[in-house]
Amino acid sequence: FSLQELHGIFPWLVENIFGSLDGIIVGWNLRCLQGRTNPTEYSVALDFLDPSGPMMKLVYKLQAEEYRYDFPVSYLPGPVKASIQEQVLPECSLYHNKVQFPSSGGLGLNLALNPFEYYMFYFAISLITQKNSSITHHGSPSNSAYFILVDTYLKCFLPTEGSVLPPPSFNPGGAIPSPTPRSPAMPFSSYGIHHTSLLKRHIAHQPSVNADPASQEIWRSETLLQIFVEMWLHHYSLELYQKMQSPHVKLEVLHYRLSISSKHHGSPAQSGYQALHAYQESFKPTEEHVLVVRLLVKHLHAFSNSLKPEPLSPSAHSHTASPLEEFKRVVIPRFVQQKLYIFLQHCFGHWPLDASFRAVLEMWLSYLQPWRYAPEKPPQSSESLPRTVSEKWATFIQENLLMYTKLFVGFLNRALRTDLVSPKNALMVFRVAKVFAQPNLAEMILKGEQLFLEPELVIPHRQHRLFMTPTLGGSFFSSWPPNITDASFKVKSHVYSLEGQDFQYKQMFGPEVRNLVLKLAQLICQAQTTAKSISDHSAETLSSQSFFSWFRFTPSDMNGSYTGNDLDEIGQDSIKKTDEYLEKALEYLCQIFKLNEAQLAQMMMKCRTAQEENGKKQLPDCTESEDGLILTPLGRYQIINGLRRFEVQYQGDTELQPIRSYENAALVRLLFRLSSALNQRFADQMEALCSREDFIGRLGRYHLTNPVLAQKTRHTPMLKDRTSQNYGPRISLRFLASYRTLCSLLMIYFIASWFCIGPVGCTFIVLLGYFFYAVLMTFFFEGWKPHQH
Repeated sequence: FSLQELHGIFPWLVENIFGSLDGIIVGWNLRCLQGRTNPTEYSVALDFLDPSGPMMKLVYKLQAEEYRYDFPVSYLPGPVKASIQEQVLPECSLYHNKVQFPSSGGLGLNLALNPFEYYMFYFAISLITQKNSSITHHGSPSNSAYFILVDTYLKCFLPTEGSVLPPPSFNPGGAIPSPTPRSPAMPFSSYGIHHTSLLKRHIAHQPSVNADPASQEIWRSETLLQIFVEMWLHHYSLELYQKMQSPHVKLEVLHYRLSISSKHHGSPAQSGYQALHAYQESFKPTEEHVLVVRLLVKHLHAFSNSLKPEPLSPSAHSHTASPLEEFKRVVIPRFVQQKLYIFLQHCFGHWPLDASFRAVLEMWLSYLQPWRYAPEKPPQSSESLPRTVSEKWATFIQENLLMYTKLFVGFLNRALRTDLVSPKNALMVFRVAKVFAQPNLAEMILKGEQLFLEPELVIPHRQHRLFMTPTLGGSFFSSWPPNITDASFKVKSHVYSLEGQDFQYKQMFGPEVRNLVLKLAQLICQAQTTAKSISDHSAETLSSQSFFSWFRFTPSDMNGSYTGNDLDEIGQDSIKKTDEYLEKALEYLCQIFKLNEAQLAQMMMKCRTAQEENGKKQLPDCTESEDGLILTPLGRYQIINGLRRFEVQYQGDTELQPIRSYENAALVRLLFRLSSALNQRFADQMEALCSREDFIGRLGRYHLTNPVLAQKTRHTPMLKDRTSQNYGPRISLRFLASYRTLCSLLMIYFIASWFCIGPVGCTFIVLLGYFFYAVLMTFFFEGWKPHQH
């Protein structure tokens, strides 16, 4: 096809693949396309969208002619959209010289993007716009075509080895031109200085455009990363949006808003803030979104750590460093740090208190451990030991201090509100404690806090902001501040740039956080005790159940009490894992915060003792007297307010207990009269029968004695002792009044009629079957009868 035809079909093709921006058109649904379920479509989609595939070749072909495509500003992330609608240019150079009014004179704003930018905008934002797709996942999100494509694009345009591969050439000069500057179509204020892009800055010093292919194509790496960060991480609330602006920009925006508000209502600034208000309420990142961001974080660590060692001579460095090497040097602090910190804060504050938070947790921990993605490997002899964090990472830790300290406090507050008996929640506490307990890490975090708390000497009040508002989303060849040698100033600048001048820092190793850690340790002890009690209860329940209980041969619990627990469903293996996770987590917390082992052991003992004393059915507060237990005023208060209660069970004759909902009232009364008449008529004969020591006597005792009353040990609190009444051998026909028994008999008679067996014959078979069952129970299970204890 000709370029003009391809230019016309390109936007339709991109929307057909990635779906529409409003989410109505699903497109190819790459997020749900799995190789296991749709291997052919999966393979074709990956080949077609590969960096060297047909789609990217089309992008490069159109890129050579400098075509532009409109992308609506209304579908950008909330903070960017609000900023542009206020006519304030965002810091990110991705939006510079691209905002313009539509040619038709409509009200909407658009970005004029080149083909590569347009393709990557749609690809990145499809993770957000298509998150409410009705198609469900049939596998792990990390195995989807979208996830694989993200990984492929990162490896291609941000390579850890070698340089970025040049695209195919479609123009006579043999090179794809970089995006050319365009004059803005509307007046804008800016967050800072307008910065030239990486390519323009670097090519300005080249004698020929084709002299350095790496410098030609490094703009793709910068553009790809900017788009991914803007689409996936640039989401935060109105308060943070206002706080992240530079002081001089706040004055400009305030002056602009006051001037336009005096003229008319419904201004772009007002609509921008209203849009951001609505956006912050609706933005809820999904677990898949977080997994993709974690993939980005891990790759950026590997990309940054692949930086070649700096030469000893500064002059040699200035002449030999390639654009890609310079990009690796500043990629994380300049492009990712600020927006990732805000994104993590949003997730820590808004994510549900359930096990799905594990995805956010692992993404956070991946960012905190860049040494895991360093090319050097630990010695073979130390594989079994914890890996000591090298001192060379001290600068990274200091420049990301809030990532370690403030987010750790945020995790503590979440952990204190979760059920640590759950193995998944216990695992999250264990994972965080294990990471922060790595040798030398806590010491370096403490050193960073000490640097921040050093008194200020000659640093002006506003200079923090001016130094550390380095347009974190801008092109990295922007004018850097001068090299800062004061480590304390670097840490202060980092903190103030992320949290503002009025931020009150809470020390991770200070008394307030230490109290939170002690509360968590106490909660861990309680969870361990609870898990142990659940395990003991489950073991007792299993041991008390007979094989025949599965077949409903054992009598029903006539007291109707429920002794199970919903947590029994987690199983013995899970309870064991919970205990292991919590025990190790407590050990790691002691290492990190140097907790007093004696104090901790005393707290654990006190916790377990209180749990044992108060955990036995949570009885009300009583005093013991000669007449038994007597309620105290506290006990009465506990009962009145429903805090504790006595376990109320029927203690009398089971034949006289209230009629249950699963029984027929008329039959209960009729069978009681019949049983009473038989017991009165044959009392002496049944007593003599049960007194025999032979098999007939054992058979009679098994069926005619009532062992239930002999088990009753809990009585009313007013009576210390009560002698159990011995009712002697007797017949009980009340079981025949149960609806379950009646339904079972009806089904037996119904099935017997299929085999031409009449009611009399069927009754004989039932009685004969029960006789054999009774003989079997007498032979093998009479020793289990409670009445013999």
